[in-house]
Amino acid sequence: MPLNATPVNAASPCFLDSSALYALFDRAQEENRLVTAAWGGLVRSDAPLVTSNYVLVELTALLQRRLGLEAVEALADFVLPFLDVIWIDQDTHGRALSILQATRRRDLSLVDCSSFALMRGRGIRRAFALDGRFAEQGFDCLPE
Repeated sequence: MPLNATPVNAASPCFLDSSALYALFDRAQEENRLVTAAWGGLVRSDAPLVTSNYVLVELTALLQRRLGLEAVEALADFVLPFLDVIWIDQDTHGRALSILQATRRRDLSLVDCSSFALMRGRGIRRAFALDGRFAEQGFDCLPE
């Protein structure tokens, strides 16, 4: 482990991405069982569970469009109470735009870039994400 690396333990904060959160609700996704098991472990741990308002907007739109309003209600009732929602401010939004422009990738969203900027700014190393872009950016991803 590099000298400046922060060890990851159960109490380390974990950022929640829409990719894994969506898979919790969509039983048709092959990752559903794996994500559900990882979610149970996160909720039982002492780890702070963090996401952003951008992720929640993206997730709510996906749930509403693909699974219906019942899924949105389940998100509000059974998931949001466990989360610390951080609102993306102007500075973080600007850093996200810079990341997006620097990567020059069409397959990378502003929401993902805002997540990376927020995580780096707060020293969060873990992500509950199925999106491989988090690992590409150097974050430790759950489920493994």
